[in-house]
Amino acid sequence: MKISGDWISQAGTQALCAALTAAGYRALFVGGCVRNALMARAVADIDIATDALPEIVTNIAETAGFRVVPTGIEHGTVTVIAQGVAHEVTTFRRDIATDGRHATVAFATDIAQDAARRDFTMNALYAQADGSVIDPLGGLADLQARHLRFVGEASARIREDYLRILRFFRFYAIYGDPSQGIDAEGLAACAENLEGLADLSRERVGAEMRKLLAAADPAPAIASMAQAGVLAQILPGASPRALAPLVHLEAGLPPDWQARLAVIGGETLTEALRLSKAETVTIMRIRDEIGSTATPAALGWKFGAQVAQAVVLARAAVLEAPLPIGWQSEIARGAGAALPVTAADLMPALQGPDLGKRLREIEARWLASDLYLGKAALLA
Repeated sequence: MKISGDWISQAGTQALCAALTAAGYRALFVGGCVRNALMARAVADIDIATDALPEIVTNIAETAGFRVVPTGIEHGTVTVIAQGVAHEVTTFRRDIATDGRHATVAFATDIAQDAARRDFTMNALYAQADGSVIDPLGGLADLQARHLRFVGEASARIREDYLRILRFFRFYAIYGDPSQGIDAEGLAACAENLEGLADLSRERVGAEMRKLLAAADPAPAIASMAQAGVLAQILPGASPRALAPLVHLEAGLPPDWQARLAVIGGETLTEALRLSKAETVTIMRIRDEIGSTATPAALGWKFGAQVAQAVVLARAAVLEAPLPIGWQSEIARGAGAALPVTAADLMPALQGPDLGKRLREIEARWLASDLYLGKAALLA
């Protein structure tokens, strides 16, 4: 089997592979670029595995006229910029010690050793410069079946890096087949190693959750997280109940991870996931407005179209209610509206606190009319 695509046929990419192989070393595409190419998905990053040591890769690349950046040289990785395209080139490795967050590695010359230290079988696929696929661990069959499976013993892989628990659910949401269910051994291993999640930085946890919730349909993965106790571990008080209805209601709309997080809930979202101030404000607005009686038009005026849309969808999902008729056009009407009365219309008769009080009263009447009352009616 062969992979293809514009990314693999780029002149710089092929020239880098040719330079390595001409010097007697292997140059194998690996990981996400191979996986995505096989699944006809976009390839964002080009990773190359080689048996050449980092300093040798650097020498070969620079001799060929490419720029080299030692991005992770202590772990065997250098970034080679070949004709404007970045390539992460990493020497074959094997783990010799791990602490659940970071690994101490030794360089290897055997592709089997390099494959054995990877997280999932579908990420342990390699390809030569001509696209020929190399499958040392049977990952191709798993990929074709959309079966996400840990390499080797699931618990052992997790204990090497506890972030793999969250990656397991994220990759299942993106690449797995929900109709087949999640891998039982992997799910059990996640449940057995929950304590390791406490050692992860909140930034890493937050980054994984953002990516997971941005998947087309994260509901089966989040439900499995709850089943294994993972959701409660990272987000105490969270519930997956309203997520599947929200995803259903979103049909045809871009995924909104913030709205999805809002309906899942949790007691300490900001701290647990290291949310930014802006993210926290948006998510709390959505959560607070789920129980309000504000109309789609009023929400559009108060918060803008994007947040208003998130509130209307989240409210329907949480309350198990139908979407209001014409809700999208109503949001647009509100987002484009302006309060017909301004301070200038009330001055100089009113000044200071009296002016502010009168404007608030007018605004309340306007909102109560669902933004339909005009200036004359509001001033009457």
